[in-house]
This record gives sequence, structure tokens and C-alpha cells, in this order.
Amino acid sequence: MTRHKTSLATAALAAALMFNSAAQAQRINAGDRPASTNPPFAAQAVAEFDTPWAIAFLPDGQMLVTEKPGRAFLVTPTGGKIELGNVPEVAASGQTGMLDIAVAPDFESSSTVYFTYVEPDAGGNRLALSRATLSVSDNEATLADAAVIWRQTPGGGSGHPGGIIAFDPQGTHLFLTVGERMRPTSAQDPEQARGKVLRLNLDGSTPSDNPLAGQGDVQAQTWTTGHRNPYGLAFAPDGRLWQHEMGPRGGDELNLIEQGRNYGWPIVSNGSEYSGVAIPDHDTRPEFAAPAVYWNPVISPAGLAFYEGAMFREWQGSALIGGLSARVLVRIAFNADGRPDEAERWSMGARIRDVAVAPDGAVWVIEDNNPGRLLRLTPSG
Repeated sequence: MTRHKTSLATAALAAALMFNSAAQAQRINAGDRPASTNPPFAAQAVAEFDTPWAIAFLPDGQMLVTEKPGRAFLVTPTGGKIELGNVPEVAASGQTGMLDIAVAPDFESSSTVYFTYVEPDAGGNRLALSRATLSVSDNEATLADAAVIWRQTPGGGSGHPGGIIAFDPQGTHLFLTVGERMRPTSAQDPEQARGKVLRLNLDGSTPSDNPLAGQGDVQAQTWTTGHRNPYGLAFAPDGRLWQHEMGPRGGDELNLIEQGRNYGWPIVSNGSEYSGVAIPDHDTRPEFAAPAVYWNPVISPAGLAFYEGAMFREWQGSALIGGLSARVLVRIAFNADGRPDEAERWSMGARIRDVAVAPDGAVWVIEDNNPGRLLRLTPSG
């Protein structure tokens, strides 16, 4: 390990210890924060898509954009689009379909990309993680040599599948969120790949140093458990891993993800059942990891990116989160102890599905609609 990576890990550990101590004393409900209609940025519409789902930037400033019905595109910063070939068949219905796409840590030498989708299955459908080579020539682009490297076990279910991909700062492991798919008790079942954050090697195999590596199967791949609908996962600049998930009726969560922890769903929540029946709060079961920030009323978080760029200098280290039901963009800031809080939210006039930061420091978001616009955000004034 390099000196930089060692210092990064040490800083992350120190921040996590300070955060955990503070978290026992206070959890923040940001649900009733007002949205500003006077954002510090101008939004430029660059392209439109049919229900877009995810954005991933390439080193040269181009991006990959997925559409939930089952397409993906190579997109230029000015809005030129080339549809990718060899996209697999997806089970597109309700909340399922083509999902996340991510550029491998060694993309500049390998041209490897990873993507998730819900595939048809005899038992209904299931979440799949694939790896492919992005091949571009003239006016064509394709996902060459695509292969599934992980499948949800067992298959079946409906509702939010999760499917968010994140790579650790060392570029040696892949983290994957898996939703409980409207089967709440499965989030606590160690034999089911539901309601989990998984840690995999880059080829989809199981790392030997996972918390339960010796147990085999789903348990061996599980990094954390007890999640509901996890639709945001990203490493902060200090090396800590953060995740957000949609709660039931209230109780959206932003969580610091630490290996082996159980986050409590459906035993505890800061929300209630859709019927109105109360769910015990995290305070009643301290053995479960509590969220750092929660939203009640909800924002329906989607997309998560940490800002490191030149355009919005005051946002350095902040987390940016899209809001679906709230139709907002949220900025999360971190204090000196590493504790997060919602610093700002801006009304976007549309459901925001994903957010990403371009190499030049501009922020890009996509709208959850058909057509859904791809917007480039740059400082106003």
C-alpha cells in the first residue's frame, strides 16, 4: 500500500470513530428543510432520454447514460448520442429495467465498464451485474464481450432492485447494493441477496477478507445487511463509504457503511408502514447502525456523488443527492468531526434520478421522465 493510501485509510478510521461517537448522541432529521428557488448554478439542457437512470463519465469528458427501458448511450458533452450495441434484454416493468453503469478503475488501459440490470428469469426476474469492454469506432459503440459476473440469488420479487456500483479507492474491489424487492424480512435473511451491500472482486468473485468469507454463498459476499431500497453508494474523498436508501412512509436514510454492520430494516426505521402502523425507531435497538441523516418527510433519494472539482469550490467534499418525490438537488456537507448534515437543497422542478461530476468540475443531473433531460449545472453569475 502506498503512503497516500495508508494516510487515507488512517484519516477515514479517525473520522469514522469521531462520527460514531457523535452519532450516538444525535441523529439529524432533515426532512422539513425548505428548497431554495434561487440556486447558485445555471442549468443547461444538453440532451433528452426515455426514462434515463444513470450517468457515468469517461476520462475524456464523454459519458455513458442508461435508459430504464433497456438502452444505453455514449454521449458527448454537447449532447451527441450514439446508442450502444450489445445491451442485454432487460425486464423493464415498474421499477425494474436497465440500471447503473460504472467505469472500471483501470478504464484508460482496459476500456472496461460494469453495468446492472434486471433480467428475465423463470422465477420472475433478478438483478444482474455484467462486465464488458466499451468498443468505439467511427460512429459506432458497443459493449463487447459482455458477461454476467454476478446474479441475485434467489431470483424473483418486485420493487426496487438497488443495483448501484461503487469501487473502493484502491480500485481493487467492487461494492454493489441489492434492494429487498418488497420482501422486507429478506433483508435480515443471511442466505438471500436482498437488502444487502455486497463486496466483490472485480471479476465478481468473493474476496477472501470479507467479514463472512468462510461461510460461502451470499454470506461470504455480504459487507452490510438490513437495507431497504439502496439507490446511492459512493466513496467520499476521505475513503469512507456512504449509502442512502429510501425508507417506507418517512425515514429515508444516509448511512456510513462499515463492514459487518446491520442497519436494521425492517426491524427498525425512522419511518412507519404505509398503512400508518409505527415501526420501532433505531433508538430502541442500539445494536443496529443508525443513519447519520434521515428525511421525514421523505425526499426519495436517488443518485449520490461526492464533489471534487474546480467550478464549485465551496462544495469541495460535499455529497450531492437527487430527490425524486421532492424534485430537488440536495447538498450534504461534513463538519470537522466528519458528521454530515443537509446544507442546501434546490428546487429542480423535476424528479432527479442521478447526479455526476464531470472531469471539468461541472455537475450533471438527469430527470426521471420521458423525455427526461440531461442537465449541465455550472456556477451562475
